[in-house]
Amino acid sequence: MSDEHFDAIVVGAGPSGNAAAYTMAKEGLKVLQLERGEYPGSKNVQGAILYANALEEIIPDFREDAPLERHVIEQRMWTMDDASHVGMHYRSDDFNEEKPNRYTIIRAQFDKWFSRKVRDAGATLLCETTVTELVRDSKGRVIGVRTDRNAGKVFADVVILAEGVNGLVGQRSGLRSEVAPDSVALAVKEMHFLPREVIESRFNLKGDEGVVIEAMGTITNGMTGTGFLYTNQESISVGIGCIVSDFAENGTTPYGLLEAFKNHPSIKPLLAGSECKEYASHLIPEGGYNAIPELVGDGWIVVGDAGQFVNAVHREGSNLAMTTGRIAGETVVWLNRRREEMSKANLAEYKKRLEQTFVMKDLKKYRRIPDFLHANKHVFTLYPKLFNSAAQSWFRVDGIDKRSKEKQIMGAFRKSRSVLGLVGDAFKLARAWR
Repeated sequence: MSDEHFDAIVVGAGPSGNAAAYTMAKEGLKVLQLERGEYPGSKNVQGAILYANALEEIIPDFREDAPLERHVIEQRMWTMDDASHVGMHYRSDDFNEEKPNRYTIIRAQFDKWFSRKVRDAGATLLCETTVTELVRDSKGRVIGVRTDRNAGKVFADVVILAEGVNGLVGQRSGLRSEVAPDSVALAVKEMHFLPREVIESRFNLKGDEGVVIEAMGTITNGMTGTGFLYTNQESISVGIGCIVSDFAENGTTPYGLLEAFKNHPSIKPLLAGSECKEYASHLIPEGGYNAIPELVGDGWIVVGDAGQFVNAVHREGSNLAMTTGRIAGETVVWLNRRREEMSKANLAEYKKRLEQTFVMKDLKKYRRIPDFLHANKHVFTLYPKLFNSAAQSWFRVDGIDKRSKEKQIMGAFRKSRSVLGLVGDAFKLARAWR
């Protein structure tokens, strides 16, 4: 292997790495993909959300054999205090379309399927192979990688780093700094198994329909973060995640936070009678646009989580990962066809193409949101309590007239935090949203 020269080496076999490798291999490039896990998806046992449009751009007929769980027809969004929740939800039969828009998936199964497609396209995959560093020539240009295998070095025209949020290869090679604790979240998840018919009855579903619940509030114990729950064929994925720096300051354990979330009165009945068989934790980039590192250099490109490509506001990740991987692959193919070197100047085409996609447009739009949330923790503590208390007061029919109830609710807001403070936060959030 050390004597071979590849058109491209892809480090990582997650959604972004598979998207990049598939895009290049199907166009005839000689591609080597390196994965440190036992097999693609071995480090990702948990469930996830798949956004169909991003994968359709890569494999238009993926629905024919991809391991999909349920297509999402209902989205619930909850603001929770310790014993209740105020929420909104959207459910539409339009989502029971011929080609549904969103699916729940099991990452271990999906990543293996995607990897098989990559290999069928002609790429070479080596698992249980750790890339220890990038190999450079005398001018500092990346010309390959060094691995922990006996062969050592492997050479290529370009290296695509799809190594995840930790980005250890990039860090060791001086391409990026260590991820800041305030720009990454630690999420913990469990898989709870139930008979299919119980899930469908409990969530008012039929066939392959699914539900997603996303929640915020006092469930994160004053930290910036969210909880979630979504349905698979015969299991329910439940989890919660918060900013790493908040965990360090707060002292709450991730597992303790998840246990409390599972036992919340709004969540516990949905998991009743289930058997927990899987537990996992992983890091999620949350820094947004302002945390994006340098994306290209002489002989290298960064994609997916390694580039902080997650839209934390809308909880989107897989679509950004696959889109950045695809565009990186298309850029390499374009340069290869033109017989141009993989220099930083030429690979800047990748950044230029990204600017035209929803990826950069959305991340730019919400670039101020992380700072707003970090600076206004009462969004996760005080306001959820006020909203839930107001809802309970308003809907409790107890002989008290509605005008008195209005005064009671407004009095609670004035006592806890001025109405002007709430209005001010609303304006600050609106400015951050723009």
